[in-house]
Parts: sequence; structure tokens; C-alpha cells
Amino acid sequence: MAEHFADRLLAAIGRVGSPVCVGIDPAYDRLPDELKNGDEVAAIEAFGLGIVEAVAGRVPAVKPQIAYFERYGSAGVAAYEKVVTAAQKAGLIVIGDVKRGDIGSTASAYADGHLLGENAPDAITVNGYFGADGLKPFVDTAADTGKGIFVLVRTSNPSAAAIQDFADAVGKKFYEHIAEQVAKIGSDERLIGGSGYSCVGAVVGATYPDEARRLREIMPQQIFLVPGYGAQGASADDCAASFKADGTGAIVNASRSVIYAFQNPEYAGMDWKKTIETAAKKFADDIRQSVEENR
Repeated sequence: MAEHFADRLLAAIGRVGSPVCVGIDPAYDRLPDELKNGDEVAAIEAFGLGIVEAVAGRVPAVKPQIAYFERYGSAGVAAYEKVVTAAQKAGLIVIGDVKRGDIGSTASAYADGHLLGENAPDAITVNGYFGADGLKPFVDTAADTGKGIFVLVRTSNPSAAAIQDFADAVGKKFYEHIAEQVAKIGSDERLIGGSGYSCVGAVVGATYPDEARRLREIMPQQIFLVPGYGAQGASADDCAASFKADGTGAIVNASRSVIYAFQNPEYAGMDWKKTIETAAKKFADDIRQSVEENR
């Protein structure tokens, strides 16, 4: 059987020394001018591969957002697969940000499509709105292949509270209810690795640190994928709220603040790959220091 996803992720974090992940969100209009040659698919592929080259060995994981590739149809999906493969060959853990969700055979097809095959990432994000029977195909496929899933629980966007803070008659909020379901589903013995963490993780936004602390109590066996740092306004200390007291249990993502760092005046005149490398190191150091200080 393949090595457990959570164990592999924690080992990668340990090797690099910082629990961070760089998002690969290649928007053509924001790419370096030298890549804008009119072939948008070739450009976003080159940018994605350049990000991989710049951050490999400096962060443990990357998170390609498939929407930026799927918008170009089959050619874009092929580019996504090339970026995934290149990242894995470079020793990076790859989390495919696909946010899929459905029930029955459709969920099984999504799970197979995104978790199986030589070009599949190590984990994917999924939507748990359909409940346990919607998650089960993803969980089963992940468990059988040594892969992982991250279920949306508390997202980082400003309007999340309009839905996720909805409370029942006794005051339990929707995101707390979802967290309880994720904790229950992910607690099956076959899903727990040697590290004590499940292959079923949770997406918990850094922009809501108080909620993250509450969710950590509800989901002690879940690794949190934590978006919201940098461009979305969350600080390193906000991110630290998602970790356990021993400094484990989460991986923090940054996308725009790292991959578009070449647009910042402080990096004027620097090669765009070098700016990504530099920004990724600063990001990793910032999170490492905050997690250590908050232990």
C-alpha cells in the first residue's frame, strides 16, 4: 500500500522546516511580459513550471488551482497535468485545488479523475455540501491510493459568514456542524496514518483565527489547509491559530503574494523566478517563526 498522505506531507514539512504551500494561480494578464507571446496556454504552463522551479526545496508543497487551466479546455488541462508532474518530480507534495463534489457514481468519477493516474496530484480539495455519501467516494479512493482530501469547512472569503455562520436552534454554527462530520468521517482507523493524522483534512481560512481555534478542538486528527495569508489579509499569527500546541496539524497557503511578487516595487529589476523564490522564502520564514512563537 502507498505511504499515507498525512505522513508524507508531515515528512515533507519536516525536511523543509516550514509548513507552507505556494498556490499556482496563473492568470495570463498578470504574467511577466516576457511570457505573453499570444499563446496563453503555453504562457500559463511556462509560468507554472517556473513557479515549481523557483520554490522546489524551499517549500514542501504547491497547490495548482485547476480553474486557471480548465478555462482553456483540454489544452489547459494538459498543461495542469504537466505542472503537477513536474512538481512531484521536483519532490513537492501537490494539492490539486479542484473543489469537486457530488454523490454516487458521479462523485466516484470525480474522485477517479482527480486522484488516479500518473498525472494525479497527491491530494485534492472537495466540497462536503452533499454530506457523507458525497464524500465517501473521495475518501475511499484517497485511502486506497495513499492520497488525501481537504474538505471545505471554513473558507477565507469575506461573504463566507453569510452561509457558514448560520446557526441552529441551540447556537451551533454550520461550519461547526460540517467540522463534526469531517472529524467523524476522517476518524476511521484505516484513514489514520502513523502520525496520528487522517488523510481527510479540512480547509480552514486564516482570516478567521478565532473560528480556527474552535475548529482545531473539533477536528484534532485533521490537517488544516489554511488559505488567506498575504493578499487576503491574514497575518502569520492569524495562521498560527490553526496549529496544535506542538506546531503540527496545518499547512498555510499563499498564492498571489508569492507568485506575483515580481510586480512589487521592492523587486524591480529582479528576474521573475528569483522574486518568487525570494518571496517564498520570506513567506516560509514568517510562518515558521510565528508557529514557533505561538507554541
